[in-house]
Amino acid sequence: MRKMSGMSTTTIRATVRYFAAARAAAGTETEPVELPADGTVEHLLAAIRDRHGAELARVLERCTFLLDEVAVRNRSTPLPDQATLDVLPPFAGG
Repeated sequence: MRKMSGMSTTTIRATVRYFAAARAAAGTETEPVELPADGTVEHLLAAIRDRHGAELARVLERCTFLLDEVAVRNRSTPLPDQATLDVLPPFAGG
């Protein structure tokens, strides 16, 4: 639930999109996540680890992440409201 007090919000909403092995481990292609307004990429990852358990946690160790289509190198990056985080496991191919 979002609470509005003037212009501030107490929570933010993000969408997580899972690809390949991450999708299989999470059991879904996409899901909404609500976090405190000061949430970071690491807070979002912790929330989805808690939600989906050990199998997804193992996959996340090898993943790269895009926050609103930009590669995330620093997991303490703040999340804007309505952000989209793409979870990308390593892809094999040639």
